[in-house]
Amino acid sequence: MDVLNSMSLGAFFSMLGAALAAGFGGAGSGQGVGIAGAAAAGVISEDPKKFGQTLLLQALPGTQGIYGLLIAFLILNKIGLFSGADLAAIPTGHGLMYFGASLAGAAALYHSGVGQGRAAAGSMGVLARRPEEFGKCMLYPAMVETYAVLALLVTVLMVMNVR
Repeated sequence: MDVLNSMSLGAFFSMLGAALAAGFGGAGSGQGVGIAGAAAAGVISEDPKKFGQTLLLQALPGTQGIYGLLIAFLILNKIGLFSGADLAAIPTGHGLMYFGASLAGAAALYHSGVGQGRAAAGSMGVLARRPEEFGKCMLYPAMVETYAVLALLVTVLMVMNVR
């Protein structure tokens, strides 16, 4: 309870931003992996030999959760949570900057996770009928990944430049 009593608004907004990045990144990945997994189950019910290919397609939307966790760890490290720094010393302005930076990442990671799951599910349909086109099937969900990576990059650049 002492941590809560000694926490500043800056620390509160920083932690809220970290929680949003991890939460929305994980939620988008969870939905995306679920969408792709449902399609994968249909494919392997017809041809169990396609398990490895469908598993790879299903795993792609899971990266958004990892990116969200990375953003959260970066923010928490910057405010000194892991080193035992004084959380009361974090200026409110800094906390709001961390919060704002994480909002961009959280929104993009959530939507790209769901979108990537849908793209992977669509690719499963191609894989079911034309397994020789697996390389092409990977491109559609990989295109969505581009925007998750861009969101991660922008968020990391913003977080690293809070002074």
